[in-house]
Amino acid sequence: MAINFNLNDLQAFRAVAELSSFRKAAEALHVSQPAFSRRIEKLEEALGVRLLERTTRRVSLTAVGRDFDRKVQQLLDDLDLTLLGIRGVATTRMGEVTIACVPSTVYYFVSQVISRYHERYPKVRVKVFDASANEVLAAVSRGEADFGLNFIGGQEPDIEFRPLMEERFVAACRRDHALAGKRRVSWTELAKYDYISVSKASGNRLLLDQALSGLPGRPQAIYEAQHVTTLLGLVEAGLGVAAVPSIAMPGADHPLLVSVPLVDPVVSRKVGLIRRKGRTLSPAATQFFEFFAEMKAKRGSRKAAAR
Repeated sequence: MAINFNLNDLQAFRAVAELSSFRKAAEALHVSQPAFSRRIEKLEEALGVRLLERTTRRVSLTAVGRDFDRKVQQLLDDLDLTLLGIRGVATTRMGEVTIACVPSTVYYFVSQVISRYHERYPKVRVKVFDASANEVLAAVSRGEADFGLNFIGGQEPDIEFRPLMEERFVAACRRDHALAGKRRVSWTELAKYDYISVSKASGNRLLLDQALSGLPGRPQAIYEAQHVTTLLGLVEAGLGVAAVPSIAMPGADHPLLVSVPLVDPVVSRKVGLIRRKGRTLSPAATQFFEFFAEMKAKRGSRKAAAR
């Protein structure tokens, strides 16, 4: 028995599944709404099942529709990969990418990559799952995220770790703080001031505790928070100083915050892209993955020019 539908019908279904609106989906595919509706009706008639529940305000997937949507998305992604390999061109079809990343990388790095990616591929929806290092690793390992940005994962047998940068920890303080004008500051000197730290559940905390183990006069936290971005907010409020990865700090033109290199000892971490071994990324995710390497090179060039 022949199945009477084509690629256009599948693309129409994916569009309405993503946008939950016949009107928006028709506009996205540049067809009239009646023509778009006929594509969906043709697909449902060919399959003999209802894929969509329609109301006056919203369109949602039926249980069968949700299962079919996952299969159609994989089918279209595989087709795009084939076309990319043959023609060497980027997909313009709508898609979705989920990236998991530790919060310290989001505000001043990941956000720049997303902005650049969106300029080139405005139809692709990007989901950011910002969580602890262990949660990011688990999300990638379970396939809940296409790939991740993390400082752990290199030792996992089912994870591919692609290094992007090695960054050191710096002291974050306000511009009006006593440490702001220094070229460098030791950990024991940092301990003289009210110190703000991430909690023991944080991967950064574990890394620092290991690096500073046995150091006399090491900083002791008077405030704790879950994420590095929260630490910076507390520093901005004048509550103290913090040790944070350099990638988490804003640029030199920030009106309130400044970073000072920490020494004795210098503590650093390697940040890289992680993905599950053997998993084929969609074209949208593949190009987003490669954007990070491109941004890393430009970031490195700017730093070299500043020295």
